[in-house]
Amino acid sequence: MATTNDLKNGMTLDIEGQLWTVIEFQHVKPGKGPAFVRTKMRQVLSGKVVEKTFNAGVKVETAVVEKRDMQFLYKDGEDYVFMDTTTYDQMTISAATVGEGANYLLENAEVNVAINEGQPLYVELPASVTLEITYTEPGIQGDRSSGGTKPATVETGIDIQVPLFI
Repeated sequence: MATTNDLKNGMTLDIEGQLWTVIEFQHVKPGKGPAFVRTKMRQVLSGKVVEKTFNAGVKVETAVVEKRDMQFLYKDGEDYVFMDTTTYDQMTISAATVGEGANYLLENAEVNVAINEGQPLYVELPASVTLEITYTEPGIQGDRSSGGTKPATVETGIDIQVPLFI
C-alpha cells in the first residue's frame, strides 16, 4: 500500500482488481478546499487511458510488476514460447498477450516480458529490429502518387512500406 503522495510516473497500481500504470500525476492544492492528486493512467492489459482524481493522502494498492529479459524460442500453435535468460525456465505466452509485436518477432530475439504474480502482462520488443525483405515490386522513378514508397513483404510475412530504391 502507498498513499497518493507517493505516486511516481511508471508506478503500477491495483485499482478494483485491474492493473493501471501512472503516466503522469499532479499534486494540486487549491486555495480553498482540500488538496488532491490528478493522475493520468493507462490500463496495463487493454492500453485504455483515463484521468482519475484522488484525495491527497488516500491509500492506493500498488502492484509488483517484474520485467524479465527473455529470448523468443519458437511459436507453438497460437502460443509463443520464451526462455528466461537468467534461469533458463521456459514460459508459454498467448498470442493475445504478445499482440502486434508478433509481426516483428524473430527466433532468438531478446525481449522484455512484464510479469505480475506469475502471469505475463505484455511483451516489450526492442526499439528497432532488422528484418530481411523477401519480396517487393520494382519501383518506378516517376511514381510519386504514393509518396515515394512501395509495399514490401518481410521475412515474418507482414507487408510494410519501404522507399522506392529498395
